[in-house]
Amino acid sequence: MLRDSTATDNGQLLRNYQAVRARTLALTKGLSAEDLMLQSMPDASPGKWHLAHTTWFFEEFILKPWAPEYPVFNRQFSYLFNSYYNAVGNRHPRPRRGILSRPDLSQILEYRAHVDQHVGRLLANDTIAEYATLVVTGLHHEMQHQELFLTDIKHALFQNTFAFAQHLHTTPIKHQPLDSKFAEFSETLTTIGASNESFRYDCEAPEHKAYINAFSLRTQPITNAEWLAFIEDRGYRTPGPWLSDGWDHAQTEQWQAPLYWRKHDDQWQEFTLSGWQTLDPNAPVCHISFYEADAFCRWASYRLPTEVEWEHAARTMSPNIEGQLADSGHWQPTSVPVATGLQAMHGSVWEWTASAFAPYPGFRAEQGALGEYNGKFMANQFVLKGGSCATPRAQLRHSYRNFFYPHQRWQFSGVRPATNT
Repeated sequence: MLRDSTATDNGQLLRNYQAVRARTLALTKGLSAEDLMLQSMPDASPGKWHLAHTTWFFEEFILKPWAPEYPVFNRQFSYLFNSYYNAVGNRHPRPRRGILSRPDLSQILEYRAHVDQHVGRLLANDTIAEYATLVVTGLHHEMQHQELFLTDIKHALFQNTFAFAQHLHTTPIKHQPLDSKFAEFSETLTTIGASNESFRYDCEAPEHKAYINAFSLRTQPITNAEWLAFIEDRGYRTPGPWLSDGWDHAQTEQWQAPLYWRKHDDQWQEFTLSGWQTLDPNAPVCHISFYEADAFCRWASYRLPTEVEWEHAARTMSPNIEGQLADSGHWQPTSVPVATGLQAMHGSVWEWTASAFAPYPGFRAEQGALGEYNGKFMANQFVLKGGSCATPRAQLRHSYRNFFYPHQRWQFSGVRPATNT
């Protein structure tokens, strides 16, 4: 599934392992055991479960098959902390993860320490090539869960009427207004997808050719101010720009603004991991569903870009992966002016595309349990590109394909429109 230049360097791989595992624990700073047990909806998981499941991954796929003398920490954990791997066995129902008061947090931390100790011993072996790529897989899997940890705990803390808890304390960044421009791209035969030279998931391959018509892409994501104009023009009350399923969902859920927005004392506010803040009109709009992104684009006489268009534009005008990613420690989207090119293509907010999450030509799922990682989810979901302020830098690349259902909006998701030319 994965290839990585560190896979043949024992010492570097161990250092990478220790760094990723330590960062997961660092994300729990300031959170109580009670916070880490919260499950605010079936789509989200408790922080404690994320800590355990990422550990289960290394135990199940690395230690059990490759360390014959490994003493399993607790055989019940194989059932409790499996996520969706049917080939591994039965599992605790996902919507009921929040009722698992036991094992308690201290036992979960003991579990992590136990597995870390034995993985460290295994990586001290001089002949690691056979399972090194699996370790790299586990590290990127854990980085995905670091992002989910942030999105899930934000949604959980948001449920508190008084919003007491603050996960971090940061000074809000004041954004300056930017000119709204579109970059033009010519008709061409382009190449997208991942090569075999570095880390990738199976759904990113194979690298292949794709034809695109001429198009233009906005140089910055849509801002809060622009979204307020959509709201004030009865965007959530007029069915015209909405897809039928989207309109039905918006009415059922009574959407009137992006998730985490509220109007307080006649002023718009936004809930963040630093608590409630005054809405910055020039910041990128965030926490919107595919349905909302599509409706906005239709209302504004734009359209969503395709996955091929987005990736072609990023490779052409933003070849380096740089931007406001999780490593900055500021887990709220920001927008920084750039002199030329496309702004914030990486980080800040995940950007919805019009493309369904479907296999590329020649796609082959991995064999065994890890083949369940992506392929079985290729139905009824849409691709997002570019990463967000909660995405670790090492996790991101141009070919990375995130995917969610069109109604979901608790991720750091926004929109960068396209037009035909």
